[in-house]
Amino acid sequence: MPTRYKEFGYWEIASRQMSIVTKSEQQRFKDAKITVIGTGGIGGQTNEMLARMGLGELTIIDKDEYDLSNLNRQTMASLDTIGISKTEATKDRLRKINPYTKVNAINEMLTEDNLDKSLDGADIIIDALDNLFTRVIASRYAIEHDIPFIHGAIHGTQGQISVFTNETPSYEEMFSLPTNGRPLNDEIKNELSKLTSGVPPVIGPVPNIIGCLEAMEAYKLITGIGEVAYAPKLLTFDLLDLDSFGTVKL
Repeated sequence: MPTRYKEFGYWEIASRQMSIVTKSEQQRFKDAKITVIGTGGIGGQTNEMLARMGLGELTIIDKDEYDLSNLNRQTMASLDTIGISKTEATKDRLRKINPYTKVNAINEMLTEDNLDKSLDGADIIIDALDNLFTRVIASRYAIEHDIPFIHGAIHGTQGQISVFTNETPSYEEMFSLPTNGRPLNDEIKNELSKLTSGVPPVIGPVPNIIGCLEAMEAYKLITGIGEVAYAPKLLTFDLLDLDSFGTVKL
């Protein structure tokens, strides 16, 4: 396909948002590289929204395969993807949504050993995780490399997001984690593991709202539009309580 037609296709996909951003602002998003850690309930929606908004390059990281318990919330999951790698299924789906978004799939768990390989070159790192230790090592990498880190988490009907940079409190500092300012030895890892136990409850809309919000925070960071939910602000909600929607300062 000639380049001029490829360019036309990209801008046609983005056309409905072009009264919200300028072409140069959208071009920055087209040139950006974002890494999303996790392709489950939160990450699936984050990845889809980033592609639909016209992100240039997306790296997705997850080691799991889809199973039946994912169907109540994970938008990339279907009966056709049961037993299939989440990253590969997501990459295939996103290619059909927006072929102009380059998708890199890393079918591994993020660890201290593969941080550099997995996160190098990202303009933004998005947390779509369900465990504290991986959040800690990813947030520390983001600080060390001056990369914005967008945090999102859910429990039951509740959700929260915040954005961390080198000019804000860190993720560990804001949530007063036992790891804050300490080396990640076995003792500290054990302390961290005690803060989470079992499989958290979740209902479909909650992670998908968080995923959309994280994608929008990334869009605002890259394009420069709007107000970003920088730490120590925490955007929170409980879908069973309409008065709960808002920001708090920790």
